[in-house]
Amino acid sequence: MEQCSPKPGVHFFRTRKRLAALKDGTQAVQALQEGDHGAVSLAIVGTLAGTTVVEQLRRFSARHRNARIELRTANSFEVSDMVRRGEVSLGLRYFADPSPELVSRQVSEESIMVVCSAQHEWGGKRLRDPGRLRADQWFSLPMTRHHDSFAHLVARQLASAGLDDVPLMTIDSMTAQKRLIEAGIGISLLPESSVHEELRLGTLRTIDVSHLQTTVPIHVLYRKNGDLTRASRTLLTLIADVPVRPSSPAHRNRKRK
Repeated sequence: MEQCSPKPGVHFFRTRKRLAALKDGTQAVQALQEGDHGAVSLAIVGTLAGTTVVEQLRRFSARHRNARIELRTANSFEVSDMVRRGEVSLGLRYFADPSPELVSRQVSEESIMVVCSAQHEWGGKRLRDPGRLRADQWFSLPMTRHHDSFAHLVARQLASAGLDDVPLMTIDSMTAQKRLIEAGIGISLLPESSVHEELRLGTLRTIDVSHLQTTVPIHVLYRKNGDLTRASRTLLTLIADVPVRPSSPAHRNRKRK
């Protein structure tokens, strides 16, 4: 009787797990020899580099001079993939990852705010009626199959404010959105850390709209069955025990009306 072979996807999944386990084993042996020495690999969403997580990396480097941090930046889903494949030991991303292969721990949350150009009539002011933004062009990241994503978050917030019918243009990067907003072409809901520098320079402003503002959770990830080195565990403790917030309140000098 002819036996059915496993599907190619099953082979790939098993191979990926074996490779990740092999890498974990190698790192575990190195950890026994090195203690807090050696490398700690961390994948992080780029905008989170503007939060106090950078201070935790600095503290780690200062306390453990024989250890080095290997840092990679990516979007949230890529961060999860790198941790899952064993390419990095730790990941820091927006939203939780429900994957059974990963441990996902919330370490903090970040403010999401309405961002506009410096010339916008409501820039730097409090707006009680979100309907006044109905005529503005809104930007959003592309929708994905993951319901925990910025695109879904923007859609939910607009709907909750009665703005689910506003013109919504899909722009595939936050950087591109910021440049278009600076040019006065539209407005968007963006994480505070992603616009920290532009707010400091005055090229972007925020609109205080309580119906639209929200927060997004920040999670640290590691493999459930992986072996973390002592140095990786030390860095994990620093990240997980200290709130990951913007290094300074970007909107503290906003004018109010």
